[in-house]
Amino acid sequence: MTVVDAPRPLTIAEANARLTAPGSRFEVEEILIRGAPTRVWKNGPKTLSEVFEAAGRFSDRTFLVLEEDRVSFEGFMRATRVLAERLAADGVGKGDRVAIVMRNLPEWPVAFFAAAILGAIVTPLNAWWTGQELAFGLSNSGAKVAFVDAERLARIEGDLASLADLRKVYVARAGQEALAPKVERLEAVIDVPNSWADLPHRPSPVVAIEPEDEATIFYTSGTTGTPKGALGDHRNITTNLTAGEAAMARRFVRAGQLLPTPPAGGAPQRCSLLVVPFFHVTGCIASLVGAVHSGGKIVLMRKWDALEGLKLIERERVSSTGGVPTVAWQLIEHPEREKYDLSSLEGIGYGGAPSAPELVRRIKSVFPTAMPANAWGMTETSSTAISIGGEDYEAKPDSCGLPNPTGEFRIVGPEGETLPPGLVGELWFKGPNVVKGYWNRPDATAETFVEGWVKTGDLARTDEDGYCFIVDRAKDMLIRGGENIYCVEVENALYEHPAVMDAAVVGIPHRTLGEEPAAVVTLKPGASATQAELRAFVAARLAAFKVPVKIAFSAETLPRNANGKIIKPEVKKVFEA
Repeated sequence: MTVVDAPRPLTIAEANARLTAPGSRFEVEEILIRGAPTRVWKNGPKTLSEVFEAAGRFSDRTFLVLEEDRVSFEGFMRATRVLAERLAADGVGKGDRVAIVMRNLPEWPVAFFAAAILGAIVTPLNAWWTGQELAFGLSNSGAKVAFVDAERLARIEGDLASLADLRKVYVARAGQEALAPKVERLEAVIDVPNSWADLPHRPSPVVAIEPEDEATIFYTSGTTGTPKGALGDHRNITTNLTAGEAAMARRFVRAGQLLPTPPAGGAPQRCSLLVVPFFHVTGCIASLVGAVHSGGKIVLMRKWDALEGLKLIERERVSSTGGVPTVAWQLIEHPEREKYDLSSLEGIGYGGAPSAPELVRRIKSVFPTAMPANAWGMTETSSTAISIGGEDYEAKPDSCGLPNPTGEFRIVGPEGETLPPGLVGELWFKGPNVVKGYWNRPDATAETFVEGWVKTGDLARTDEDGYCFIVDRAKDMLIRGGENIYCVEVENALYEHPAVMDAAVVGIPHRTLGEEPAAVVTLKPGASATQAELRAFVAARLAAFKVPVKIAFSAETLPRNANGKIIKPEVKKVFEA
């Protein structure tokens, strides 16, 4: 009897070569972008206008759901074209900045695409910002028109007269109160969401838009200093549409399987429960633009609530959700979870914050049909740049994965050298999703972007297989008496404790050692643990100098910025007090 060995899985390089071969759907070509040779997708959309026009094939599908509002693709596209016509009449053209300052409403995507198909530079501002911060964003970007909701209008109303570049403000859901001279109700232009399908059909504007034309300014969500506006182009955004599809296809190629063929009539509609804001690159590029590209349904929530999330997953047959690891933990640990039919879940993805390897195992245990996934990205990489999912993630639960075939990364040492596997250095990334630079900040641009590479400020390492492992933010690394302590390593040790749901490690001053590690944790509902118990738990796993000298407990989830990163200065205030 002849024994035939099972074929070995393809290496990453072999899979990429097969996936991107000439004539394939994911074919890659090399072009010069800002003087740097860059691999780009040969096929697929190149601009947001192409993405928008192609969505017409989904006209009968539901696109947006928020409480009683249900918007079809047809309604969304009609409202967008009507609004684009108004913006053109307002004098908005190619290169003008159009700001969006509102919470997740159905009006948000309409404003975004209405400006984008005119060739304007869409400038989403953080809806969590104060009035002073919003005035900075409007002034710094030189926005000509802004779309706001009633709450944000109240914050900026006192600054409207001083914003000379801002000619018009459209406010959604403002009620009947009198409005300032620059302000007009958005409903006067496009009516309310449930009526959008009845709006008159308007043609899309005819504007020549190239892939490298500027498309967005997303302000960085840093926790200190003045935010910088990351200036992105159309190719930055559309690159990630194809990248997501290619990452899934690579799993089949590596396993030696044929790529699945969509059934006649197209693939079933996927539905995502969106719990991150549209004004963040994950919410806008990965979720919103991704759904327009694929015909997906987005279910919105006014505010994240785990119980309401469970109800919506059952009612809307949600296939994917996530955002940050805390969302996944809250769904898993909710005492009423078993009351709801969650069998539609196919994926729970997250990024923007460290995640415990235990979370991967728990997702597979609690949601057997859901594929856990993790990703690394930043505002400067237009959302996801490195990702991992499925069997790879189960095998390497502490990794954020691999880049797509158009991207590459390297780990850089203090002298600019590329470090071998296992050594920790700064993560640099290169690809067509890297933004042009910072808006009106040539100094910061020159410091961060080098010959197509973005210096991320993250500390990372690779393994022998080429997978990336984020170790920490460079600025968050602690040095205790000359010994480096990577916060994420200590946080992951805390996450392994069965009672811990959320954890953050920070440095607190020490007179002779410089600083020492301290932690704030949130326990899972109904769980208990003491400071001594948790310190002993970490001590059994890590060197003594890495054990937090103090552990405080928070009844609430830890403070995070818009993209889910824990705000370490706020955590430190616990110990300052």
